[in-house]
Amino acid sequence: MPAFICTTCGTQYPPSEAPPPGCPICQDERQYVNPLGQSWTTLERLRLTHKNAWLRYQPDLFGVGSVPSFGIGQRALLLRSPAGNVLWDCITLLDDATIEIVRAMGGIATIAISHPHYYSSMVEWARAFGAKVLLHEADREHVMRPDTTVEFWAGEQRAISPGLTLLRLGGHFAGGTVLHWAQGAGGKGVLLSGDIVQVGPDRMVSFMRSYPNLIPLDAASVQHIAEMLEPFDFDLIYGAWWDRSYGPAGGKDVLARSVRRYLGAISGPPR
Repeated sequence: MPAFICTTCGTQYPPSEAPPPGCPICQDERQYVNPLGQSWTTLERLRLTHKNAWLRYQPDLFGVGSVPSFGIGQRALLLRSPAGNVLWDCITLLDDATIEIVRAMGGIATIAISHPHYYSSMVEWARAFGAKVLLHEADREHVMRPDTTVEFWAGEQRAISPGLTLLRLGGHFAGGTVLHWAQGAGGKGVLLSGDIVQVGPDRMVSFMRSYPNLIPLDAASVQHIAEMLEPFDFDLIYGAWWDRSYGPAGGKDVLARSVRRYLGAISGPPR
């Protein structure tokens, strides 16, 4: 039986004879149902029309995303680590070429995902590489394809290995998570932020409850994000899109200035 995939968000569902009646991920106010109606595809069909492209951002950090864009259009990040490679966030398409490339780079030990919009086909990826998927338990209800490869974690921090730490910041989703890589950027630190701390075209960052529907995040949640990140050093921030990274330096200062700008904009008088 096929494992149907929502074409709007890229989420894969358990194998079934017929597609689900709808996609709860898209029906949530943070996403949207295609105005033309719910539609579905499968990995087999997707492999006929799409391929994955790669980009090396820095030593041991590589981006992978589908061409042409599919679903929400994010790219994932493969971080090579002596303690086992980590796939940060996920994309839907997994094909033979991608499997061969990833295996040549040392495989994947852990898949960690920032929030439900990027769960995509995480189970396919986990099974292909014998990896575990780490998700925050606050977002358990949004897992559309439960599997033994999925491991839920609780609390505010979870160490993957020395120097790689998951931080639950909340915000966009209750379990919204970022990954801090202490050894990245030559030891100055890197923040892999998904949509939780989203890098904008102006190389500042911002925060939203819903990006497509333009629902802003409340001030208390943004202040909490800033407070949670304060103890961690990072020079670079990598968001969820090919061109969304802040560099070559100053990521921690960018976050502070961005928080001030955001809080001023939502609480101050009209400009």
